[in-house]
Amino acid sequence: MNAVVYARFSSHRQGEQSIEGQVAEAERYAAEHGLTIIHVYADRAQTGRNDNREQFQLMLSDAANKKFDALIVWKTDRIGRNKEEIALNKYHLKKTV
Repeated sequence: MNAVVYARFSSHRQGEQSIEGQVAEAERYAAEHGLTIIHVYADRAQTGRNDNREQFQLMLSDAANKKFDALIVWKTDRIGRNKEEIALNKYHLKKTV
């Protein structure tokens, strides 16, 4: 099954898991679950408070075009910061992936 990774961090000063760390965790998860990572979408120094993130929008577009089967994220808050936005994004992804 083909999977992609979406990674994000909010600011250069932030101490959150780095993009590289998020991808390394995703690679471990993929290996344990028989998934093949075919692409990594990464937004650096981008807020999760809105969807105006270039790589996030590209990932949503690729999902709508059935370019992958599964999405791996380090934490759910990588795809959004508030519950409503996360729920809406998960709904759109479930419809397409």
